[in-house]
Amino acid sequence: MSTEPSDTSDSRPPTLTAPSRRTFIATTSAVGGVIAAGGLASGSALLSAPPAAAAEAPPSSRVTLSVNGRRHTVTVDNRTSLLDLLREHLGLTGSKKGCNAGACGACTVLVDGRRVNSCLTLAVRLDEAEVTTIEGLADGDELHPLQQAFIDQDALQCGYCTPGQIMSGVGCIEERHTGSEGEIREWMSGNICRCGCYVKIVRAVEQATGRK
Repeated sequence: MSTEPSDTSDSRPPTLTAPSRRTFIATTSAVGGVIAAGGLASGSALLSAPPAAAAEAPPSSRVTLSVNGRRHTVTVDNRTSLLDLLREHLGLTGSKKGCNAGACGACTVLVDGRRVNSCLTLAVRLDEAEVTTIEGLADGDELHPLQQAFIDQDALQCGYCTPGQIMSGVGCIEERHTGSEGEIREWMSGNICRCGCYVKIVRAVEQATGRK
């Protein structure tokens, strides 16, 4: 009687046992630590890496213009507004920055005799231009007729919008848009007075034109 060796090995696939809660937490914590360490290492590498080439300086231009009769030559960023040129570069802070979007008129000045919102006007476009601001209206101690009219008519309260109101009024007079109270209101409508002095502002413009 022949005998064959018995196969004591189990041919069934091994049974996978689910990890315990403690084993799972320990494993994920270890993996997370490795990832975090890798992130910190890469972050440190980025921080310690030599900086990229410095960004190119914004384009600038050399501008020559006359402001209140004085000639100025300045080099400015091409994005600089006339308002910022006046206030930040030339120290003429009479023109006010209100909305900085051309909606309130507080920054109104005259460029070659015409009214403009200086906050919306690029300085680089004004090479050889003639600019007049509120500081350039008076002749020494003698006020411009409209400046005097604003005082006489008490056409201001807080005064913040007043420089722009006066410059716009001067432009309105020079443009001959002062035929009536309604016409003055229409052509001064781009200048906002939050104190509500519109009636007196119109009277001041009428006084300066000799209508009052």
